Amino acid sequence: MEFAHTGHMIYHGDADHPLAKIRYKPAEDGVIIATSTVVDPSLRGQGIARKLLDELAAYARKHQLKIRPECSYVVTAFKRYDAYEDVRLDE
Repeated sequence: MEFAHTGHMIYHGDADHPLAKIRYKPAEDGVIIATSTVVDPSLRGQGIARKLLDELAAYARKHQLKIRPECSYVVTAFKRYDAYEDVRLDE
């Protein structure tokens, strides 16, 4: 599955009507806030939300950013998976 990055969104499908997306917004220096993750019901159960978060984490690593989770999926994933320890902003 391929993902694209535009503005403050990583998505799959058409940018105007993506089938799956994770949105973020800049916060203070060196921090982005993961605000929402949405996956179309036709794609659920395929680990797409995790793949989106992996893409966001790769973006954060590349740009030396930390991610503050606001989205409930990201909050849960940060608790569940150790793979994001280096980009997770603990508060």
